[in-house]
Amino acid sequence: MFNTLRNAWKIPDLRNKMMFTLAMLIVFRFGTFVSVPGMNIEAIKQLVTSGGLLGFFDVISGGAFNNFSIFTMSITPYINASIIMQLLTIAIPSLEALSKEGEEGRRKIAQYVRYATVVLALVQGIAISYGLRGYLIERNFWTYTVVALSLTAGTAFLMWLGELINEKGIGNGISLLIFAGIVSRIPVGINKLYLAYLDKTVNILTLIIFLLVAVAIIMAVVYIQEGQRRIPVQYAKRVVGRKMYGGQSTHIPLKVNQAGVIPVIFAMSLLTFPTQIASFFPNSAFYGFMTKYFDWGTPLQGIMYALLIIGFTYFYTAVTFNPVEVSNNIKKYGGFIPGIRPGKPTTDFIVKSLNRITLVGAIFLAVIAIIPIFLLKFAQIPVYFGSTSLLIVVGVAMDFVKQVEAQMVMRNYQGFLK
Repeated sequence: MFNTLRNAWKIPDLRNKMMFTLAMLIVFRFGTFVSVPGMNIEAIKQLVTSGGLLGFFDVISGGAFNNFSIFTMSITPYINASIIMQLLTIAIPSLEALSKEGEEGRRKIAQYVRYATVVLALVQGIAISYGLRGYLIERNFWTYTVVALSLTAGTAFLMWLGELINEKGIGNGISLLIFAGIVSRIPVGINKLYLAYLDKTVNILTLIIFLLVAVAIIMAVVYIQEGQRRIPVQYAKRVVGRKMYGGQSTHIPLKVNQAGVIPVIFAMSLLTFPTQIASFFPNSAFYGFMTKYFDWGTPLQGIMYALLIIGFTYFYTAVTFNPVEVSNNIKKYGGFIPGIRPGKPTTDFIVKSLNRITLVGAIFLAVIAIIPIFLLKFAQIPVYFGSTSLLIVVGVAMDFVKQVEAQMVMRNYQGFLK
């Protein structure tokens, strides 16, 4: 990884792209300290330290929620809009046809995602301003409006920043913004661990176990992220005019973790949303019920969390990978899987293989997600340590290195004439 970055730095074009990407990330970090006017920031900080969904949002936003800055919602509305558009593309024939129109179709869908992002950000901003109304300095229409519009503008700015990184930087801008936010919290977490050790709240053995578990999870994430099953595909020879095509062997790569980190985010949001709503009404019976049975770290919550992750893994894999379309493309270009007839038998074989390998990926995500929760619950470590954060950091880092390597190969390719 470091050798790749060092070699890329020697290429002027790539060096400029890396410097531009770094500059945009610095702008993002400065923005996390610009607080939204009209909020009691000290009270918000105490609320975030209680953990739960707000703790997760604070990690993803790089501490922006703790400061209640204009980037409090981070790029979450954009991610939600992208996922919704993916689902609508499958459900609505006109959008599906638009997605197959090449670059122009993708550009229009990207425009729809931008509009949906602003709408979702505005709705979420209004919900946050009303849900946290107890932390407003003054409760009036003007304050609610300023808070909601400030949060919406912050998300829109981050969306624009991510697209700038895609256009003029290395690429993968949205993921890099989330990556930068998570990584920026590492020094804060180390400092909290050190202070807890000085206060005798955490002993040295607990710290060692914590570090070993973190390293083990990182190694497992890398191993699973790179894991895939390659289904061999053979293409028959065919003559078109004076040229012969086909006669080659390739493969269909089925990734073990086809859905990535999306199922964990879905499951966490769905499971913690009712608890977070109940926290706005601390004196209600609903709050007592949710705290008793669905508080973060309870056995029932852990079981529900694991089951939701497994279910969402299968759901999102089915949304993003279409075995019927893959089978039809293989048949269209004269290919076949050795030992499997083209058509429906090929589709059934791909579905069967995908279900088996998805089960491994789903169980992996569930285990990785549950381990840190109970580790924090029983070890009482004062740091928000989530598997979602590790999955995002490791995945984005690996994708970043692959993109840099791909651009290096493109620029250093000598050509077949030399």
